[in-house]
Amino acid sequence: MNKIEKWLEANTFHHGEFWDLLKLIELKEKQGLSISLCIPTLNEEKTIGKEIVIFRSELMERYPLIDEFAVIDSGSKDRTREVAASYGADVYLASDILPGVGDKPGKGENLWKAIHQLRGDIICYVDADIKNIHPRFVYGLVAPLIHRQEIHYVKAFYDRPLAFSTGIRPSGGGRVTEILVRPLFSLFFPELTTLIQPLSGEYAVRRNVLESIPFPIGYGVETSHILDVYHQWGLEAFAQTDLDQRIHRNQTTLALGKMSFGILQSFLSRLKKYGMADKLPELETIYRQFQAQENRYEQVTFEIKEEERPPMITIPEYLERRKSLGGTGQDGAAS
Repeated sequence: MNKIEKWLEANTFHHGEFWDLLKLIELKEKQGLSISLCIPTLNEEKTIGKEIVIFRSELMERYPLIDEFAVIDSGSKDRTREVAASYGADVYLASDILPGVGDKPGKGENLWKAIHQLRGDIICYVDADIKNIHPRFVYGLVAPLIHRQEIHYVKAFYDRPLAFSTGIRPSGGGRVTEILVRPLFSLFFPELTTLIQPLSGEYAVRRNVLESIPFPIGYGVETSHILDVYHQWGLEAFAQTDLDQRIHRNQTTLALGKMSFGILQSFLSRLKKYGMADKLPELETIYRQFQAQENRYEQVTFEIKEEERPPMITIPEYLERRKSLGGTGQDGAAS
């Protein structure tokens, strides 16, 4: 059995393995760990309420697995923040967190600022657009971190039917992974092809890993995380959990093209950083697509610049906050 086969056998889980939440909570408390849940949002008023109700009732009140639950919002134009607050979540506007460093648009900005705002030794991120939300989207991800200290970063994978106005198509999703990311991993980092859905928006990570890596603010955040964690801690730092099924809204091909362009920027920047591509040209920031306008095609351009935030541990305000909190428990063994 080769290394990849051994990893798949030892580090791939099913959420059903962790059904005994009382046992999981006992093990968590024995280690002195605290867990924060973060939902990054942008115009998610239709789904955010249900997620909050389920996570609060099942994972804070009935089973106290989560110690802190926050919604970090990018400036929604709908009632996302009002709905989230009405259901009892702590709600923060990303632009209000670390105001001294300014504010940048993008999901990665929310994820990065959550490290500063939240206190947990483990931070679990869950997207806000999941139509079949269930507590397994949290306990299935944090459990491997609680059970095994050598694991630092746990990704979700699942069957991904797409929700349409006329019903649910039985299969689909993961198009950017299969068309772009998996081929790139196959060429440059073959071991990372063991991650079934590297772009999944649900994952749990130890704080001392999150605070030590940079964060692209846009589409490239998940890919860059995987590459940076792999570069520093190796394949053994990862695990993945099968969450069965995730029903979510579909994205257009045009939207996926923009996502792919941002991911590719981040990927190539990592090749440069690791000394794997000495003579790559300056990265282009203009992405071009064509849209059909009646009987003609119109070229549309987008500037997609994958800026990054530095490791949170380099931010003086963050260090002061952590010092004032006096530490919140054991971070795990990721040094």
